[in-house]
Amino acid sequence: MPDRVGGYRSESARAHFHTAYRNALAQLPTIAETRDVPTTFGSVRIYRFAGAADGTPVLLLPGRNASTPVWGDNIAALGGRRPVLGVDLLGEAGMSVQHTPITGPDDEAQWLDEALAGFGVDRVHLMGLSIGGWTATNYAVRRPGRAASLVLLDPVLTFAPIAAKAVLASPALFVPGVPKRVRRRVLRWIGGGHDIDDTAPETALIAAGATDYVLRKAMPRLITDEQLRGLDIPVLALIAGRSVMHDAARAARRAENLLRHGEVEVWRYASHAVNGEYVHEIAQRAGAFWDR
Repeated sequence: MPDRVGGYRSESARAHFHTAYRNALAQLPTIAETRDVPTTFGSVRIYRFAGAADGTPVLLLPGRNASTPVWGDNIAALGGRRPVLGVDLLGEAGMSVQHTPITGPDDEAQWLDEALAGFGVDRVHLMGLSIGGWTATNYAVRRPGRAASLVLLDPVLTFAPIAAKAVLASPALFVPGVPKRVRRRVLRWIGGGHDIDDTAPETALIAAGATDYVLRKAMPRLITDEQLRGLDIPVLALIAGRSVMHDAARAARRAENLLRHGEVEVWRYASHAVNGEYVHEIAQRAGAFWDR
């Protein structure tokens, strides 16, 4: 594995992750098209799902250690409203393959712009969860024009810094050899105390992403005040009231103060796993937002 380029710990780790990925992918709604789009930084996997054919498409951007299959229930709920696309973030565990170092936010925006252009997308609504929310926002502020709007589901490093307790807990998800019970406890904490179904394909996929893949790229930087003020597109920010990743009230205040075209809501009982907890509510709220 080249220095500063993400990849699998070993060939057996690659095989293990790919098995988990295929199992989770098999649970998704019908995939109409799969493409690996070449970019300056590597090939980017994009899916187009069967469903509504008209309207500006929605691109789903997952969180860390995740990939397109974790959106399964959301894809089903959104598919009747607009065309739905899924992307595996470059440099993260998934079917996208990084081959060149990603050195900062501008590189992150560039690979996504090249991937969308290569897939033939001129205009798109972006829906991002966690680090996917940061990726969507970073893209919109650095490559304006293609993004029609943003729907941000408890985005990290967008409106508030990551909480110290989340930073301290993160090694339990990434460091090899951490006992399964400890990793499970941290995932349960992130998910608001809900029990973890170890048999669920998406749970196995996230666990495989954490243990099999080594992420080697620049860490995201907090989106600046100037960048947030400069966003000239509609933004729907749904902040999880029980998020352990940041201070929800602080994030909401900053979003409300800085976004020119923002709709900001704190969902009081939602955890950082909001996309799985409120599948239909998100589809209805986002659908009305996009229709406007």
